[in-house]
Amino acid sequence: MSLFDNYTTQGFFDEMFGEDGQPHGHCRKLFQRLTEMSLPDYVGRVQLADLMLVNQGITFNVYSDQRGTEKPWPFDLVPRVIPATDWDHIERGLTQRLTALNLFLHDLYHEQKILKDRIVPRDLIVSAAHFRPELLEATPTGGAYVHICGSDLIRGNDGTYFVLEDNLRVPSGVSYVLQNRTILTRVLPALFRDLPVRPVDHYVTHLLANLGALAPPGRAEKPNIVLLTPGVFNSAYFEHSFLAQQLGIELVEGQDLFVDENIVYMKTTKGPQRVDVIYRRVDDDFLDPLIFRADSALGVPGLVNAYRAGNVALANAIGTGVADDKAVYAYVPSIIKYYLDQEPILPNVKTFLGSDPKDLAYILDNLDKLVVKATNESGGYGMLMGPQASAAERVEFADRVRGNPRNYIAQPLISLSTSPSFVEERFEPRHVDLRPFILYSAQNGVTIVPGGLTRVALRQGSFVVNSSQGGGSKDTWVLARENAPMRQSMGGGGMTQTLGTMAQSLGPPAPRAMGEEEQGGQQQQSC
Repeated sequence: MSLFDNYTTQGFFDEMFGEDGQPHGHCRKLFQRLTEMSLPDYVGRVQLADLMLVNQGITFNVYSDQRGTEKPWPFDLVPRVIPATDWDHIERGLTQRLTALNLFLHDLYHEQKILKDRIVPRDLIVSAAHFRPELLEATPTGGAYVHICGSDLIRGNDGTYFVLEDNLRVPSGVSYVLQNRTILTRVLPALFRDLPVRPVDHYVTHLLANLGALAPPGRAEKPNIVLLTPGVFNSAYFEHSFLAQQLGIELVEGQDLFVDENIVYMKTTKGPQRVDVIYRRVDDDFLDPLIFRADSALGVPGLVNAYRAGNVALANAIGTGVADDKAVYAYVPSIIKYYLDQEPILPNVKTFLGSDPKDLAYILDNLDKLVVKATNESGGYGMLMGPQASAAERVEFADRVRGNPRNYIAQPLISLSTSPSFVEERFEPRHVDLRPFILYSAQNGVTIVPGGLTRVALRQGSFVVNSSQGGGSKDTWVLARENAPMRQSMGGGGMTQTLGTMAQSLGPPAPRAMGEEEQGGQQQQSC
């Protein structure tokens, strides 16, 4: 018997199988390898992977679980495979999108042309929870706003890739991308023999080079880089410690740093050491109690002044969260058109805004058909899955929306694509999404790591892939082009461009694009 016996796509677009039940061409060799395995053999590999996860402390935290916060990372061994042509499309779409978003961020904190031209409503921006008026006219050290990006992609029933949301503040999950690949190569090495799977391990090398390039003038030769974490109780603390170890930099908390005369120092047993670059995994609100939340013990008093003075670089810059806002998300196609004079390569999901009276009426009348989300929540919280909710839940959520319409958006339920996952001793379809990771530096351009974090909703029928809501992950395989040089398929891959060359490759500049002098400064404002 095959582990795929009785597997059906259940009417959804499946990442491995077509409607006829046959594997897609790029998945045939993987399918063949998996069908050759017996149930005891596969279960043994699953148990070995679980043991490796536990022994290596690969975990995540769930704040709402009263039984304990730290959980082993759920990892499904069947990889998701993306052919080269699909990945080329995704790369171009993400490059276009993040180029426009970075131009948008620079504009918001400087000229605000897009608000003056009424492309994006001013009220929407000034009411955004993560818009930082304290940083108006401040240009980040190194010139870039977003250095590390993660945008969530989903796939509809016709196979179209959509951008579900953008994560431009402190995107998490890349450590699981790297660990998933390491574990799979150890427990199922035979799967890699037949397909030209592009590597992901160059991410750390690129990230370290990009962080070093952010150092203030005169400090670039041997910059002191640290990773700022909220501490062991943060949901992504494993990732913080893992990345700091891989990068060879210090993992610090706010209490380990102090500011003197607008220069940041780290406390050490050998005395204070100046800090040049902070890879921060702490949200804006908690970064500096003198500027933002006065009750924060996670940040560093005086950090914002040191940052504004250009004496320390932050990755990512303060204030990027305004472009994370799910209500601003609805305007990204207009933002792309405004700055690049292009149509989006990767479309948005149709979005209704609670702040718009007509949209609000539609949302309230159609809660049974829509997914309603709070504009600044994450992790699957603050969300109503209308088609799966009870009547009482919809009534309660309607009251929330009426009480604060600006805080909610709604979207039709997209039938996420499925991928085979091992459940109860057989493969069953489970819904998945994809979070690719993008690195940017003015000196080194854009690097899009081939693949990303495929998250999987392990609960039957669930569309919520977040680990805090019962989700897990898969290794994501991007295949190299046929007959591609070994260097492309086995090392350093990804798209590398500066903002100027990105705009050129994507098409002609927009009529409203910044003037030549402004563009010169803005060439460092991309992800």
